[in-house]
Amino acid sequence: MKFDAAVRLAADILGQIRFAVLFSLPDVLRAIYASPSLIFNPTALSRISMAKVWIPFGNGGDINSRPDKEKLITPHATGVVLDIGAGHGYTAKYLDRAKVSKYVALEPNTLMHEAIRERAKEFGFTEADDSLLILSCGAEDTASILSSTDGQVQTIISILTLCSVPSPKQVIHSLASDVLAPGGVLLFHEHVLHPRSDVAWWQSFWTPIWGKVFDGCCLNRPTHKLIEGAVDENGESIWKEGSIWAPFDLVEGNEETLFWRRFGQFVKKGELKLL
Repeated sequence: MKFDAAVRLAADILGQIRFAVLFSLPDVLRAIYASPSLIFNPTALSRISMAKVWIPFGNGGDINSRPDKEKLITPHATGVVLDIGAGHGYTAKYLDRAKVSKYVALEPNTLMHEAIRERAKEFGFTEADDSLLILSCGAEDTASILSSTDGQVQTIISILTLCSVPSPKQVIHSLASDVLAPGGVLLFHEHVLHPRSDVAWWQSFWTPIWGKVFDGCCLNRPTHKLIEGAVDENGESIWKEGSIWAPFDLVEGNEETLFWRRFGQFVKKGELKLL
């Protein structure tokens, strides 16, 4: 990679980090003032920060990826839909209410739950009619997910989430094998490890700093490959043939980006039964 490109990447990533810190700092400081013991609880402070930061970042990301989400989610999400790392609930707007019986928003950051509730209601999903369920456990807690959903789900959606879950290979395997029903579909839209080694090097360089600010987010995770490589108890692919992942349409001159995107649709072997 040329020097000027490396400088541009550094300026971009540092600019986003600076914005995130300054934008969320007032909320973090108010929280510490109200409860000084929070200064010894970095996880709680990170969640306070992310609840604030995700307002502009989540909205901007949703606007930029809307055409791909409409193509990926709207025609393929059916039955009970589990949205892991739901954030502020942007996924709800892409769900076809006639095909989706229940929207299960999995979001460990409870400070985001009210935004999920409001946005889901706007698109026809409410707790009052049991078409909305908000969970605060992590994606790795499959036992809690299954007990809350009364069994397996027909659709799992991950939007910019698997970049930050712990033990991603294990989490993906558990979600695919235990939580997703036979014939069900996993839809994902993630930033992943860049195919160029020079850009990937910079992703690895910046990840420790980026992850501290953005709640553990990894810039250099090959999420699409981890999903594709999920296997059953016999070591065979858990997915039907024809499952796919594809790149974003890249803007010319934007190949050198730390946020290389992939989106995909993976269908689990077996026959789908809708509720």
